[in-house]
Amino acid sequence: MYRFRIKDAAGGQYRVQFTYNSEVMVWSENYASKTGALNSIASIKANAGSAPIVDLTIGESGSGYRFEIVQASNGQYYTRFKASNGETMVHSENYTSKQNAKNCAASVKQNAKDAVTIDETASKAA
Repeated sequence: MYRFRIKDAAGGQYRVQFTYNSEVMVWSENYASKTGALNSIASIKANAGSAPIVDLTIGESGSGYRFEIVQASNGQYYTRFKASNGETMVHSENYTSKQNAKNCAASVKQNAKDAVTIDETASKAA
């Protein structure tokens, strides 16, 4: 089952994870408020399904909401989802295969809209 999870982070902040079963597929940077984390989830749900997958490793470019396939400094690949303002909303782990990074992006693209949100924070209040 696909889920968004809101987790506690250091310094009283919050982070978002998108998971399949217990595997974390992508995660966010920290948000100062739980409302920020919830807004991020709402934006991903609303925009990921129609966002293109852009392969930066072969010179493709894009604007607006988009998934980007990026080569890391260690030669591996990861995917990130960017907002229309260019800010990275979530990113994946590094994969040895570019295809695995593309598969991750495709899975988030296809499944984010219907994923449930689970609040796993200590406070459970927005």
